[in-house]
Amino acid sequence: MDIQEELKKLPDQPGVYIMRDASDDIIYIGKAKSLTKRVHQYFQESHDEGIKKKQMVEHIHHFEYIVTDSELEALVLECNLIKEHRPKYNTLLRDDKTYPYIKVTMEEAYPRVVFSRQMKKDNNLYFGPFTSAGAVRDTIELVEKLFQLRNCRKLFPRDFGKGRPCLNYHMGQCLGVCTGKVSEEEYGEHIKAAVEFLSGNDRPVVQSLTEKMQEASENMEFERAAGYRDLLQSVAACMQQQKITYTDGEDKDVIGMAADEEDAVFSVFFIRDGRMIGRDHFHMNVRVEDQETSLLERFLQQYYSGTPFFPKEIFLPAEPGNLDTLEMWLKQRAGAAVHLRIPKRGQKERLVELANKNSAMVLSKDREKIKREEGRTIGAVKEISELLELPYLKRMEAYDISNTSGYLSVGSMVVFENGKPKRSDYRKFRLKTVEGPNDYASMREVLTRRFTHSKRRAEARAEDMDASLEAEMPDVSHKSTDVTADSFDRLPDVIMMDGGRGQVNIALEVLSELGLSIPVCGMVKDDHHRTRGLYFNNVELPIDRSSEGFRMITRLQDEAHRFAITYHKSLRGKSQVKSFLDDIKGIGPARRKALMREFENVDAMRQASLEDFLNIPEMNREASEALYSYFHS
Repeated sequence: MDIQEELKKLPDQPGVYIMRDASDDIIYIGKAKSLTKRVHQYFQESHDEGIKKKQMVEHIHHFEYIVTDSELEALVLECNLIKEHRPKYNTLLRDDKTYPYIKVTMEEAYPRVVFSRQMKKDNNLYFGPFTSAGAVRDTIELVEKLFQLRNCRKLFPRDFGKGRPCLNYHMGQCLGVCTGKVSEEEYGEHIKAAVEFLSGNDRPVVQSLTEKMQEASENMEFERAAGYRDLLQSVAACMQQQKITYTDGEDKDVIGMAADEEDAVFSVFFIRDGRMIGRDHFHMNVRVEDQETSLLERFLQQYYSGTPFFPKEIFLPAEPGNLDTLEMWLKQRAGAAVHLRIPKRGQKERLVELANKNSAMVLSKDREKIKREEGRTIGAVKEISELLELPYLKRMEAYDISNTSGYLSVGSMVVFENGKPKRSDYRKFRLKTVEGPNDYASMREVLTRRFTHSKRRAEARAEDMDASLEAEMPDVSHKSTDVTADSFDRLPDVIMMDGGRGQVNIALEVLSELGLSIPVCGMVKDDHHRTRGLYFNNVELPIDRSSEGFRMITRLQDEAHRFAITYHKSLRGKSQVKSFLDDIKGIGPARRKALMREFENVDAMRQASLEDFLNIPEMNREASEALYSYFHS
């Protein structure tokens, strides 16, 4: 990314900015009233953000942003994203008790309106989150008075008639549920009106408070007028609509789109457990015959054919073509009902509008960047697919082995989807059956474990499906297998081996033994350890070193190697000093130290005679002979 060029594209609107390092890891998340003004500050030499921020700026490789409709939304979204991604340079919160909510206790026979710091998946209603706890408490007090709601903690109907009514009843600020003379239906009408007010229909209340404030002011009752003014400000703070947290606590995807004659951009907002935790955007080419409905249908098919997670609801900006068929297909893919919704009003519609807004901004400001990225990723995958004469290789898996002279052998599995690393699907293997530096045997173990696991899970899902079908028949008992999705559930479109014929043959043998048919390609290197071509179907295929496909293969190799090395280093760090001497019978810590004092290095030890070992006071004959045999057998 050209940082200075991207800074020019920042909008003068509220939102959240996300800083990433060269490895694409999120290192900082911030909010802004104006994205362009705030983000520019990080890259101005005259602006002092402190030592920690200065260190962070040095690691920024690229950034992205999400536009919101208000500073409040930016504030709440920043909090959600920080909790989800835990960036290195952010001050991390210890729990979720950050913003207050207004809670209507619908689980009670006579509900109350109360203050809450948590939003749970229950039958109660939640409004918020809000940024001012004081404003929330003022609003709750106002709601109780306006709609004559109880604020006691008595349990009704159990506590009817127990004790005298409180002062609020005598002041006309409570219906007096405790008297037992108020029916649930009558009280429910008051709750319904309160919920409508909290949902945004605050105009009658605001108008009444404004009139009272003006009347008090005209009568020179300035303290009373100031009280109404403060109450109006509290109501305004709590009634400000924000869309970043969805109070039903469910999982949803919100899809927005923007299109012109050539290009379309789709934004997907991810709402998990009621919180918006991120978004992604996707570029599509527009064909002459494409309409909005067909574009949306095509995107849904392509996007949800590759994702392992399906929310309960998907909010859309318009009705796609073949909506009923799409819902049936999604249900089949997800194993549960997935509802496609086209919101027409309220918070749901505002969420879709926000997604549309971000799509339009990406389309107008990032078109060149997206096309470059598409060439680097999807375009590169297409080049490789054409070279191998295979269908589009959406998912590629690459493997590598790392060890130190056969010690602490580990394997790595990295996954690229649509040309991008899918780090959530990366896997590490600690080798169990191979001793010594045997890369072929090590690779065989890694591949066998990976694809055996995948096959077993597929069989378990099939058994689970059979059990579910049996459950529909009367008088048939069954046991259902709980199978959750992981990265092994999906088979790759191609396996990319770091090497030539030998490594490819190992992979093909493993697949054949397991009854799997997956294309296997070798990434062949020259004498200088640089990629020179692809080995596929017993033929080495040359590849243009200046092409995006070649760069993709290099990135895949480097990533598999990096991931294996990183894991190997972590294990070495945990085990501290490990010597081959530990594997020789009769040599413990004391004798190992004595040998290391006596001999300068391993070569000196290899050249020593049996007598040299016996002359060391800590060594006995059995240990000396075992050590000598290790070097000379």
